[in-house]
Amino acid sequence: MGPVLDPVESDATLPQSVDVVVIGGGIIGVSTCLFLARRGLSVALCEKGVIGGEQSSRNWGWCRTIGRDLREVPLSMESLRQWAGMNALVEAETGFRPAGVTYLCENAREVAHYESWLARAEDHCRDYQHLARILPASAVDSVVPGTAKRYAGALHSATDGRAEPQKAAPAIAHAARRFGAKILTGCAVRGLDLAAGRVAGVITEKGRIACNGVVLAGGAWSRLFASTLDVTLPQLKVVSTVMRTSPVNGGPDGAVWVNSYGIRKRLDGGFTIANGGSHRADIVPDSFRFLPKFLPAMKMEWKALRIRVGKRFLEEWQQPGQLAPDRETVFERVRILDPEPETWVNEKALAALKATFPVLQGATIAQHWAGMIDVTPDAVPVISPVETVAGFFIATGFSAHGFGIGPGAGRLMADLVSGDTPVVDPTPFRLSRFFDGSEIRCEADL
Repeated sequence: MGPVLDPVESDATLPQSVDVVVIGGGIIGVSTCLFLARRGLSVALCEKGVIGGEQSSRNWGWCRTIGRDLREVPLSMESLRQWAGMNALVEAETGFRPAGVTYLCENAREVAHYESWLARAEDHCRDYQHLARILPASAVDSVVPGTAKRYAGALHSATDGRAEPQKAAPAIAHAARRFGAKILTGCAVRGLDLAAGRVAGVITEKGRIACNGVVLAGGAWSRLFASTLDVTLPQLKVVSTVMRTSPVNGGPDGAVWVNSYGIRKRLDGGFTIANGGSHRADIVPDSFRFLPKFLPAMKMEWKALRIRVGKRFLEEWQQPGQLAPDRETVFERVRILDPEPETWVNEKALAALKATFPVLQGATIAQHWAGMIDVTPDAVPVISPVETVAGFFIATGFSAHGFGIGPGAGRLMADLVSGDTPVVDPTPFRLSRFFDGSEIRCEADL
């Protein structure tokens, strides 16, 4: 069972027509909806389950600029700017605090790796200078006090922060409604209504909504939905397990990464803990379909992946290639993806954490959960119009970076849909990069 979310009630009636329909009520979908509604566009957000019910409430809650693929740095900076004003904008608590993010270095090789990343980030994006720095061993305790282990150094950003995944997406959805958006939960979109090759509406389980534009922000479901429109979206899924502790006195106030765990202080006084170097990758039919595109990433991240063949292969094999708008779809049969957590992964991370922070010896596990992460071959998201279907846009494949980058991605997608000047260059996020002969690099996340 996933984390307990702040509730968002559904609007009672389906609008007959709007300017834009957003499919998916995760952090990307609600952020896109908010920024579109603030511009005066009429928007309906359709979510098959509940707002934030899948990966948007199951992630670590980090809002970082450090450690990003260089192509994501400008967008992550814009997102951090949005996070800084989010509580005031939505008039609610998202949990955002600029408490800092630190990547600890266990040896000189890691220090050199982070130094290289920082130099390239500052060269790639001049505005990034002075937002992060390399700390020598003597300064690590000043930002991460109380460790029982001496570290060789750290990559640290004091302006990066943390937020509460169980609060953020619901709070943003409520704000979008105040700006005029319709928020429809328990309302799966079965397909698009096209006229002369462009979007004319969506067909939901509750009826049709006429519209001129559609944004697909369906997370792990995006690949399946796109395929019903003969749109090839190279996307796979990995399962990540997370836990939270009961409230604890002491411990780091910001977010901290080391090879054996990642930790983030929660508003309730506990910690969210996970091991970012351990993900389960289930073999499914798409694993073979997209193998050539994902092979470079698999080679790079091989040690972090645990490959498994299980029931998901048959489940996805049996999913239909086309969906009938007048019949129940898999989107209604599976309202919320709720994969089984691998508790041993969490327990191993907690043991390593306690060995590092003696003050946390009394921390107890309050809850385990798992989430399904949507990934692309280069671990960079798709935020893009679909060239073959006029009026159709996709925002997906955030590859475990989506929560922190969500508000910036929503702002960028709103720019693309409305035809405004993009807040950052959208070229690195175009869907066509996977098919037009562009060089697709996969840079290991720090």
